[in-house]
Amino acid sequence: MRSNGDARPLYEQVADTLRRAITRGDLAPGDTIPSEAELRERHGVSRDTIRKALHQLTQEGLLTTGQGRTRHVRSYAPLRWALSTFEASDLDDQLDAWATDVKRQGRRPSETVEVAIVVPPEAVAERLRIDSSNELTVVRRRVRYVDDSPYQIADSYFPEPLVRGTPLMRPRSVSAPGGILASIGHPQSTYLDEIAVRMPTKNEVDRLELPSGTPVAEVTRTGYAEDETPLRVMVTVAPGDRNVLVYRLNAS
Repeated sequence: MRSNGDARPLYEQVADTLRRAITRGDLAPGDTIPSEAELRERHGVSRDTIRKALHQLTQEGLLTTGQGRTRHVRSYAPLRWALSTFEASDLDDQLDAWATDVKRQGRRPSETVEVAIVVPPEAVAERLRIDSSNELTVVRRRVRYVDDSPYQIADSYFPEPLVRGTPLMRPRSVSAPGGILASIGHPQSTYLDEIAVRMPTKNEVDRLELPSGTPVAEVTRTGYAEDETPLRVMVTVAPGDRNVLVYRLNAS
């Protein structure tokens, strides 16, 4: 491969050629990338150079890791997650706020749900203002899917006495107009969102089927009653390649 005066390593030049083909649309989402042997012949470089180039593009999220040596151009269909209006009261009676918003965007929502009574993580205990040494929480652990692909992990924690014997104890999707907490006499009045961007854990990579090098946003929402009593902490892990976090705020 002739560098034409380009001082960069050969693998970066190969990666740049493939990147341009993807951004121009010559290689469309879902297309199969030529084999390593084909790329070696086309560019006149070593197998190691091709593998480094493909690894770089995979790290950038442009290629799938693939089965064996087959790689494809990754497909992107990000979900707009409007956090400033998320959990508003105008919901479909059969769906929660997240599923309602997904349907509004012409997509298909689904989720898996697990429920457990646990000692809360210290960060959750602090936000709920409970003593983790002798107080328990109910956690609803969900993986949220859009069009059958995992888009978010959402773990919601509630003080155990608050939700004991309510629909929130059921290991399935539950909803109610205005929200389940409101339906059991504990409406949330305000929310506090905290957003951290980080690299995922191994467990999150597996559950969300993340390509190498994909960062996630961790959104921690604490819901408060009118008297500022904390009622719930929801920790959502949202992959950066699948979610656009949206806020609309008043200027005053």
